[in-house]
Amino acid sequence: MGHGGGVDPFAEDEDQTALRQLAREVAAREIAPRAAHHDETGELPRQAIKALADADLFRVTIGEQWGGLGMGDVEAAIVLEEIARHDVSSAICCQLAYNGPARGIEHLGNQGLKDRWLPAVADGDAIISIGITEPDAGSAVQSMRTALTEDGQGRWRLNGYKNYSTLGHGAAAVLVWCRWPGGDGARGIGAVVVPTDRQGVELTGRHRGMGIHAATESEMAFDGVLITEEDVLVAGDPSSSEPFKLLLSHLNHERCGNAAMCVGAAQGALERSVDYMNDRIVGGRPIAELQGLQWKLADMAVALEGARLLLARAVRLAGPGGTPPPMETAMAKAAANLAAKYVCDEAIQIHGGYGYSREYPLERAYRDIRGLCIGAGTVEAQRNFIGSSMVRGRTTVSAGWRTPAPG
Repeated sequence: MGHGGGVDPFAEDEDQTALRQLAREVAAREIAPRAAHHDETGELPRQAIKALADADLFRVTIGEQWGGLGMGDVEAAIVLEEIARHDVSSAICCQLAYNGPARGIEHLGNQGLKDRWLPAVADGDAIISIGITEPDAGSAVQSMRTALTEDGQGRWRLNGYKNYSTLGHGAAAVLVWCRWPGGDGARGIGAVVVPTDRQGVELTGRHRGMGIHAATESEMAFDGVLITEEDVLVAGDPSSSEPFKLLLSHLNHERCGNAAMCVGAAQGALERSVDYMNDRIVGGRPIAELQGLQWKLADMAVALEGARLLLARAVRLAGPGGTPPPMETAMAKAAANLAAKYVCDEAIQIHGGYGYSREYPLERAYRDIRGLCIGAGTVEAQRNFIGSSMVRGRTTVSAGWRTPAPG
């Protein structure tokens, strides 16, 4: 039978293909050679940041009026995948610009916040960290204690502690989720943008994680920090949880970016496995001829391609200026996290002792993606959302096996 000649619904257009090629070249030339060094030292990857800025790769999702390229989730996923093929830490610098605080500022912020921060992010001159997690409020975000108190002059004071603020040690500002006066639980939660040089903001430590050493999580303390109306991204409402839900919906961008980095890291591991199997000679024959190892590659490719397709669907459903839908996003993130764990683990097995050695990049990729399986909502949290949505009759946009329940 001949090829069916169908059209690939996820095919990239000419501009997207060019963007992928640019990101691939920058990653291979500028980022890959330094990735192991930054992993060992834990230094902020400043050369990578400069290379990305010089290639205009921080501009991808920021609006044109602030010096950006005005692209969306599809293009963000393309670049994140290509950078993460070589180094997840460097990709996270882009992730914050594409799918983190900058995206929230552009979609939800006042004009002052946009004019102050978006051009600096687009130029690669400013990193904006995000402060959500607290010691006693991890996945249970609604239990956070960081809060605003009124100062009697129409302003607030911010007090609290955030213990997993990505790249907080290198940030010019932190987007802090916090509680407005009178709020309780999910009611009253909003967000403010706080410059890190403002009085009362203190970097109290950096976590030493299993991986992602060059883009670590910081501990940030806020002691009576002055907050004005101009700093408010989303105002909390003590009588409503709607502002909190709005903030949560914007995490779908971050989850898709997380999935894209997992796809990229796994793709790099798969490609290295293919090369190694063709180059490694045992008994006068390349180990690529061994059926058992060919089956490993087949299973790795199936898992990875399934995740890639789920991600492609989620980011394309966002549309221009929109947000990826929650069900598709949760499926994409869960699938990409699990596929990356599986592929990177099998890649190490194929390489044997070399795969376990720090002389090769596979063990670093495995350590890095392990953190991505926790960040932006754990695999278990995605499963909870998917399963609970299904029992309420809600399905994905393309599911035809059941009519979604009203609401």
